[in-house]
Amino acid sequence: MIPNLLTHGWALSPERWVVAAAVTLSFAVVARVLRGVNRSGALAGGLACFLLFAVAGPGACAALSALFLLIWLSTRLGYRTKHHLGIAEHREGRNGWQISANLGVAALSAVTFGITGNGAWLTAAAGALAEAATDTVASEIGQTLNQTALLITTWEAVPAGTDGGITVAGTLSGVAAGTTIAAIATFSGMVPYARFWIPAAAGIFGMLVDSLLGATLQRRGWVNNEAVNLCGTLTAAAMAYALSVSPWHSALRFSI
Repeated sequence: MIPNLLTHGWALSPERWVVAAAVTLSFAVVARVLRGVNRSGALAGGLACFLLFAVAGPGACAALSALFLLIWLSTRLGYRTKHHLGIAEHREGRNGWQISANLGVAALSAVTFGITGNGAWLTAAAGALAEAATDTVASEIGQTLNQTALLITTWEAVPAGTDGGITVAGTLSGVAAGTTIAAIATFSGMVPYARFWIPAAAGIFGMLVDSLLGATLQRRGWVNNEAVNLCGTLTAAAMAYALSVSPWHSALRFSI
């Protein structure tokens, strides 16, 4: 039934479904061995990888692999400092809820493309992946290089790792990471060249929304970090889709 639903996907033959499954298994095993994820995280990440690869093809898998590498490196960088501050990730890696919050929107956007054939959904998926990279790398690098941050709502100084706190070094690193994901998605054929700027911009905007929600709702205990991350990727995907289908898209077009 799934192959019939995803009529516009990459895996239109049994051989390609096997390739997608093999790559997914390898991705999950490597992520687990590197302790980037725990068991539930490996399952959630494997499902997201399978859907992205089967529907959006190797380009989506390349962007996802780059995302994992960027997050893994930024999380491990300065781990002792972050552990001393009490803000380090668990050594066992991210769990299933965290992975789903970061990758769920991208996977569902890809599936929607597979059903509808509307390429704007692939740009939305790329935007969600770019946001996950932008937000996570910004947070991890900011915590590593700075002891204090500025609260995005009031600009008051707060300890590094505070919900809604931002730093210059972290923000610039996050923008570079998100742009890298957008570039990989573009050069691999997932996103048209003329739309390269869309997932990159959507990733940055989603990161800002994530920080705003962190400084307001999350600090008050109304939502948890996973909900904030989900809202960030959802915002980025929605923005990327809206820009892709807007009638004035050509007026905002930039080429690379």
